[in-house]
Amino acid sequence: MRKCSYSAQRERIVAEAIGPVASELRLLDAADLVSLLRFECYGNLADLVASAAELYFLPGTVVFGAGGDYKLDWGDQPEVTLDLELRPRGVTVYARLQLGNERAGLEITHVAFDDPMADPDDNTALLAASLRESQFKRLGSPSLGLGAAA
Repeated sequence: MRKCSYSAQRERIVAEAIGPVASELRLLDAADLVSLLRFECYGNLADLVASAAELYFLPGTVVFGAGGDYKLDWGDQPEVTLDLELRPRGVTVYARLQLGNERAGLEITHVAFDDPMADPDDNTALLAASLRESQFKRLGSPSLGLGAAA
């Protein structure tokens, strides 16, 4: 995605929302993720992503995208990148989730609004609201309290 003035804000919104999903995926063995990517076992990866996302989002909100990549060099920690699609009401976000040993990162590659508004700030507000609506609410908690992936 071509970066613009509102790209960083949208990436922060999405990263904060899917932080818990990234944490769940980081619990998996990196070698398993690498082998699933290497042997193109995309159905298995889709199941793993769905299982991690079902704890925090309504079904179908966070799904495995078209593939992924990995970095595996001698002496370095492995890094896995998964293509994700986030589909809250009115928006589709295409993103790449980077999973490392101690942290995770997110890069948005494209955001598609079903009915885009003229003002980018209104579109960003719609993205944030749609993601909040698609998250499960925790009982007894006044807010979701989600942070960015660590």
